[in-house]
Amino acid sequence: MRIRPRRLRINPSIRSLVEETQINSSDLIYPVFIKDKLKEPEQINSMPDIFRHNIESLIRELEPLHNKGLKAIALFPVISEDLKSLNAEEAYNPEGLTQKTIRILKQEFPNLLIVTDIALDPYTSHGHDGIIHNGKIDNDKTVEILAKMALVQAEAGADIVAPSDMMDGRVESIRYNLESNNFKDTLIMSYTAKYASCLYGPFRDALNVSVIKSETDQSFPKDKKTYQMNPANSKEALKELALDISEGADIVMVKPASWYLDIIKDFKQNSMLPIAAYQVSGEYSMIQAAAEKNYIDLDSAMHESLTAIKRSGADMILSYFAKKYLMQI
Repeated sequence: MRIRPRRLRINPSIRSLVEETQINSSDLIYPVFIKDKLKEPEQINSMPDIFRHNIESLIRELEPLHNKGLKAIALFPVISEDLKSLNAEEAYNPEGLTQKTIRILKQEFPNLLIVTDIALDPYTSHGHDGIIHNGKIDNDKTVEILAKMALVQAEAGADIVAPSDMMDGRVESIRYNLESNNFKDTLIMSYTAKYASCLYGPFRDALNVSVIKSETDQSFPKDKKTYQMNPANSKEALKELALDISEGADIVMVKPASWYLDIIKDFKQNSMLPIAAYQVSGEYSMIQAAAEKNYIDLDSAMHESLTAIKRSGADMILSYFAKKYLMQI
């Protein structure tokens, strides 16, 4: 035979030489959870090796990872129940938990990029990502609050604000508010195609956030399907992509990642913007659970899953495996 593809697989050196897809430390964004008034880190039961942190323990967690080349984190706050409300006023409190954490982290790690979450579900008493009016999510009122929220985070020092709410028009509103207040260099990483997935359960456990179903108002939204995308749809994702590009997004995201590799590839083929993909809590926890049962090898599954996401077209990956991956480099 003249053509033998196996020649390029014959040993580790040649396999490495012709490897098409590689995961670098600069490809990973590490999602972290901050909680006020903690004496020590809290293990998240549904997410092995992931913790809710106070600021001191978060700094201890990030220092070796930053030294290993971690360039960015995504910051998620765990808010006290007494600070939650129907109108999510705590979301844009300049002295709120997220804003205080950003300021301290920027002092400790000036070169670490901080991505902040723009969504109301950690702050609403009902657990939805938007303001509820007459039994429905009020898109435009929610967008007003999201724009205020993005501004206080930018003022605190956030490098990238990341609207994850899936409200219509929120990227344009956030961009206008940032530009109008001289935060022209603050990036917007839009959760462009965030699907109404079953894979968010451990994350909601981590934030102590769940949609509260009203027993008295049957019109009360019982899930997030009126704003998060239908998993059956792909053309709709391209519509959202075109809108986010036109409204001023700098980075566009697909969430979840592993079950939506086709959407990541579609984004890569239809946009010149960088593509982010979020390997969400359920993806992480399923791999961990299978490894605990000895059904799969944890390290191999971690590497293969991240490689698949990168191979599909993602330029950056938000993953809870970032810590484990970086510590092996």
